[in-house]
Amino acid sequence: MKGSIGTVSSSDNNIQKYYSKLFNDQYAPKYSSNNITNTNNNKSKSKVEIKEKISVLSVEEILRDHVLSLNVDNCETDGENAFFVADLGVIYRQHIRWKANLPRIEPYYAVKCNPDHILLKLLAVLGTGFDCASKSEIQTILDLGVDKSRIIYANPCKQASFIRYAAQCDVRMMTFDNIDEIHKIKRYFPNALLVIRICVDDSKSICKLSPKFGAPLDTTEILLKTAKSLDMEVIGVSFHVGSGCYEENVFVDAVYRARYVFDQASKLGYNFHLLDVGGGFSPATDEVGKDCITFEKVASLLGPAIDKLFPPNVRVIAEPGRYYSASAFTIATHIIARRATIRNNDYNNSKDIKDNGTIITTNGAIDVTNGNSSEEEVDDGDDDDDDDDDERPLYMYYINDGVYGAFNCILFDHQVVQPKVLYKGGEFTFEQVIEEPEYSCSIWGPTCDSMDCITKKGFLPELIPGDWLYFEEMGAYTICAASQFNGFKKSNIFYTTSDLRIFDILYDDDYDDDDVKKI
Repeated sequence: MKGSIGTVSSSDNNIQKYYSKLFNDQYAPKYSSNNITNTNNNKSKSKVEIKEKISVLSVEEILRDHVLSLNVDNCETDGENAFFVADLGVIYRQHIRWKANLPRIEPYYAVKCNPDHILLKLLAVLGTGFDCASKSEIQTILDLGVDKSRIIYANPCKQASFIRYAAQCDVRMMTFDNIDEIHKIKRYFPNALLVIRICVDDSKSICKLSPKFGAPLDTTEILLKTAKSLDMEVIGVSFHVGSGCYEENVFVDAVYRARYVFDQASKLGYNFHLLDVGGGFSPATDEVGKDCITFEKVASLLGPAIDKLFPPNVRVIAEPGRYYSASAFTIATHIIARRATIRNNDYNNSKDIKDNGTIITTNGAIDVTNGNSSEEEVDDGDDDDDDDDDERPLYMYYINDGVYGAFNCILFDHQVVQPKVLYKGGEFTFEQVIEEPEYSCSIWGPTCDSMDCITKKGFLPELIPGDWLYFEEMGAYTICAASQFNGFKKSNIFYTTSDLRIFDILYDDDYDDDDVKKI
């Protein structure tokens, strides 16, 4: 079964150790959706509390167990709420993949992308650094026990009190891209280690950042001279090609621009020793569509470009976010309501329409009668004969998470989500091909705002309230910006791992990041 404990070879010498460590009389630890309540600073105690939240069931098994055990007639309030399943094994394998393809570049995970506590804990133990954008994010990472040297305050425009907080915590490394910021940092944190953020080409990215951040190359000299006059220590250059970059050559162009600023700084008496190549790394393993490139393709160009332009004494870091978290999270949503729409422009003029124009047949198809004819026209789901520009989808499905919740990624991250049928008519259909006609439909969130639309028009088999949909690739810029608008709660998370090595990483006091290199 995909993602189950059976994916670990029975010849693995550590299997018996894992079994004795993780199971009591052959029973796997039960997954839990409870929030983490770790208030004990003792390291081993923290590990035990986290351990109790992680399952060894596959993502499919957790989805099945939850959905099939649910009875909406007598479940607890909120019992049928949408929920995430997070596979920590995916995050671990992404880390191994990074180490294999970009061994010189240290990943500093972008906390903003997904600040889930267990995800952050895993990355901390794996030895990543962290890209923080605010006082709260810095505090979160420090509370995990991460050393301050593994944090970069990568926000070029910071409020004064946050700079003071960074100074109190001695989080020295931070970015800037304007003269006022240099003076501000000089006033509140004079011994900060500054990194100049430069503007690069982000025209090939879904989410562009250059309109807001980054110093144009014709301004970098005056910025460096200003910092020098204030006796501020500038240690390197950072850039960001934009989130969701789909052109690998953009990274190479940005590296050349950074080299230009390194040379410029050298002439001014600086000795730069840090290059921050930012984020924009795709987690994709296959190129599907024009807006998708694999991480390996980017690495094959970026790594050699860095080695060509920067000597080994220059430390190189990056700020990946979605690369680590996107593929690890799947969300399951419950269809809480359905509305059938009229697909006939003569509806308002018809005098003989029965039951307000619709008759729902036993198979859920919609019959529409025309006042000028006694024949019933049955829409067969074939869109080829839909000639009217203003026709609406045949079905409107309402689910219990939306753009005010996890699906805010549609608005803020330009994500195109793909609904898949998880449960239909009493059958669990995860990753199954459903041999039924598909009908046009739209999918809506639960709030009272008409803007809460997830899919304006798609095609799915006919579904009814009580069925379930699931969406993959939901770990990036989803949870972090979810609200509780209209009183709808954020979706809970069930944790599991498709890789048993996760338990050694999280609970072995002797684990070291170098162990990843031995795999």
